[in-house]
Amino acid sequence: MMLLTHSHTLLASPPCDAFLRLLDGRPVGEQKELLNKWNEMGTDEPDLSLFRPVYAPKDFLEVLINLRNPNYENGDSLSFRTHLGLIQVPLKVKDIPELKECFAELGLNTGQLGIDDSTQVPPELFENEHVRIGQKVLAEQDSAAAQQYIRQGSPTALRAELWALILNISSQPEDILYYEQLKMNVIQHDLLVDSLIYKDVKLTASNDDYYFVFEDYLYQMKKQRFRTQAHTATRNPSQICQFSSPVLLCFSRDTSVLGHFAYNSASPPKSYIRGKLGLEEYAVFYPPNGVIPFHGFSMYVAPLCFLYHEPYKLYQIFREMYVRFFFRLHSISSHPSGIVSLCLLFETLLQTYLPQLFYHLREIGAQPLRISFKWMVRAFSGYLATDQLLLLWDRILGYNSLEILAVLAAAVFAFRAVNLMEVTSLAAAEAVLADLSTLKVMPLLQIFLFATVT
Repeated sequence: MMLLTHSHTLLASPPCDAFLRLLDGRPVGEQKELLNKWNEMGTDEPDLSLFRPVYAPKDFLEVLINLRNPNYENGDSLSFRTHLGLIQVPLKVKDIPELKECFAELGLNTGQLGIDDSTQVPPELFENEHVRIGQKVLAEQDSAAAQQYIRQGSPTALRAELWALILNISSQPEDILYYEQLKMNVIQHDLLVDSLIYKDVKLTASNDDYYFVFEDYLYQMKKQRFRTQAHTATRNPSQICQFSSPVLLCFSRDTSVLGHFAYNSASPPKSYIRGKLGLEEYAVFYPPNGVIPFHGFSMYVAPLCFLYHEPYKLYQIFREMYVRFFFRLHSISSHPSGIVSLCLLFETLLQTYLPQLFYHLREIGAQPLRISFKWMVRAFSGYLATDQLLLLWDRILGYNSLEILAVLAAAVFAFRAVNLMEVTSLAAAEAVLADLSTLKVMPLLQIFLFATVT
């Protein structure tokens, strides 16, 4: 299920009729005004002081910590009885030998983009050959080959096309028309959830050094290219905040997203037509896509703005990334890529392979999961440098798995272990791990997986 138990925190001080106005038709004059300023929406910022996120990652973590299996007796499994982490649901997760087998292409003797040196082939020679192979994969339009290829990382110039090929995204005229229909729905109807979307972009992407330049792109998806530092420096974040983000606004109205609930343990939230509360025949899914955004949700979109410049293409990629991967990071399930399994995998790796560090942090009241959870639930978006994040997401697509997020989180702790062994409080541990922007993803993963003594 999704975390709807916290929906009462939707508004800090809600106006008396706020919950009755989940959807309003916009007057014709307002529709025309919105259409005319679709590409300059940041000039008219609404008052969002009454709104706050429905829930944040730390709230969701508390729910996961309290999960229990009523059919499980604590003495049933000797191995799990010794688990001292926060997650108390006994799920099967991989150990390092199994992870080595799963992520074999990340081995020390395999060429990787994102590694500055190699004992086998000089980096520039590997990169040139890798680009040549990538171009061939694209020419053949082989999705399976692209997925295998990207396990070693994607060249920057080919990444957008490779991801689209792996996700089976083809920009047909009907896809553009579908996006335009969603856009018109935004213009014609005002949803209460629109303000939550705008508030989230305001609180997250617009405050992130890597993504603030794309804030207006998240809102309006104006067809521009943001390639250079010089261009980003001219943009004033205070001028680019606007009422809502069409990439996310269109997503909130896209009923095709409901299809992912067929393989999601969650159920889409419902509302009722005014005056028909409790009558199931008058129940409707709300938002129309069944997804209530939480604090940080917009960070799933922000990195994609570096790759895609056509609004409809950006939208298609984000929607497919969400229904394949991102939904698992904020819904409860036993799936290996689900957030519960990722948390348990992270804790198990630390407890098994870095026991002194794990016990030390536990003893001082700094359970490692309380620090790493926010990284995993946002797929590290907003924490890593953008180039490193895209290399990480290459591997998510390549392996069709989110397990690498838990491995990277454990690797970060291993990398900072010496400093962490000296801290005496949760606040000090958080300070040691506050800035991940200088970290290189691939060396961390390789060292943790393939240089750890098992």
